[in-house]
Amino acid sequence: MSRNRTLSRLELLGRVVVGVALLAAGWVHLDLASTYEGIGDRLTVGDLFRLQGVVAVVLGLAVVVLRRRWVLLAATLVGLGSALATTLSVYIRVPPLGPFPELYEPVWYDEKLVAAVTAGVAGVVGSVLLARSVAGGRVTER
Repeated sequence: MSRNRTLSRLELLGRVVVGVALLAAGWVHLDLASTYEGIGDRLTVGDLFRLQGVVAVVLGLAVVVLRRRWVLLAATLVGLGSALATTLSVYIRVPPLGPFPELYEPVWYDEKLVAAVTAGVAGVVGSVLLARSVAGGRVTER
């Protein structure tokens, strides 16, 4: 088996991991959105959960179907950003910024842990794939 074929299989496996992880994180956010309705003025935390959930699901599917570096980059950034926001919301009181509500819930529970871990996995695996792509001089564009 050629080296390029092996790399392609590893890349596909990595993209599937990123996709499934984002689908899981997105599902959790969509599932929890109604719980956070009414927290915030113009935008509620529920609105942010819905937005994050939809973006994660769309990118989770796109990263597997579309072998584009920009899609992988977007999926990676959404994973890392979601994991960071979820973790920060437990330890730091993030004040409201413009239309965005305050984010602070100093407790871990099962769904929150699943969302943080799956988003983190998507971000880390996506970062590795991007680094391999850049280091190898490979372009995943077709």
